[in-house]
Amino acid sequence: MAPPYKLTYFPVKALGEPIRFLLSYGKLEFEDFRFERENWPELKPKTPFGQAPVLEFNGVQAYQSIAICRYLAKQVKLMGANDLEDLEIDSIVDTINDLRMKIALYSYEADEAVKATRKKPLFEETIPYYMERIEAIAKKNNGHLAAGKVTWADLYFIGILDYMNYMVGHNLIADCPNLQVMQKTVLNLPGIKEWVAKRPITDM
Repeated sequence: MAPPYKLTYFPVKALGEPIRFLLSYGKLEFEDFRFERENWPELKPKTPFGQAPVLEFNGVQAYQSIAICRYLAKQVKLMGANDLEDLEIDSIVDTINDLRMKIALYSYEADEAVKATRKKPLFEETIPYYMERIEAIAKKNNGHLAAGKVTWADLYFIGILDYMNYMVGHNLIADCPNLQVMQKTVLNLPGIKEWVAKRPITDM
């Protein structure tokens, strides 16, 4: 019998890894379907909006990685205790995603001249601005990103961290002791620890 969940994504961590973390944390059996990039043109029209990742279950094709993560967080009990805590979680997750997109704007720029103009503002202004504040939030929340406890915001950030590190070429949390504590906590959670030990090795 096929696993109840099927995650379709490129053969990398990137946007798929926070989803894999949540599935693994909840010990939800899933097929980790990784297609080769040359096969994407064939698969793309079969997705809801021509994008991946896509999570399939019970006849549903779920899309948008953060929406998928939020849904899974409800299934595995990693939401906040109330609406205010959920707002706190959503806010930091969206902020992390904002940072990711700002980094991607630099990393994926094909025009080297344009890319060069984006480098200094990103590395000297944007990244320090975001990381200082995200670290302060982790300090305030005892090594977590919201509600003073493990929530899906922690799993989202650590799940996508390798991808962001790959794009910038260094470890974003190297000078962030509270985020380092959070990373250790997440990577040692039952289910996630087992997933990390067996997952395919990729750069991002």
